[in-house]
Amino acid sequence: MDHGTHHQHHAHHDSGTSWRTAAQATLHCLTGCAIGEVLGMVIGTAAGLHNATTVALSIALAFVFGYALTMRGVLRAGLPLRRALRVALAADTVSIAVMEVIDNTVVVAVPGAMDAGLGQLLFWASLVLSLALAFVLTTPVNRWMIGRGKGHAVVHAYH
Repeated sequence: MDHGTHHQHHAHHDSGTSWRTAAQATLHCLTGCAIGEVLGMVIGTAAGLHNATTVALSIALAFVFGYALTMRGVLRAGLPLRRALRVALAADTVSIAVMEVIDNTVVVAVPGAMDAGLGQLLFWASLVLSLALAFVLTTPVNRWMIGRGKGHAVVHAYH
């Protein structure tokens, strides 16, 4: 195989791996985000909090659970707490922020979703839709970041 052909093959292989890696990183991030997002929406709705307060609570909890999920893995790998926190911040901040903008925009934009009760399909359907869209739209962002050695690529050194 000549160098040009090898380079093309290598680039094609990296492209496929990057999408797979980006999807896995996004799913990992989405897991923590979804736990926090859903918990925040459930608490805010059940407590009758103002919509803005409910959204703020959901965002805060999404970041907490998103970072915690990443920290769990890197702490298990033996990193001290401060270093694990720095790795989680570097790995997940942009991904969580993008997801939160998308999923909260969707939930707020769906007519009646923020006012729906916990027992209503609209409440849960808007959350599922928002998280699915967050995954689809955040995966390319994560792919771009991982390709530059940023975002979730920072975590891979510790797995």
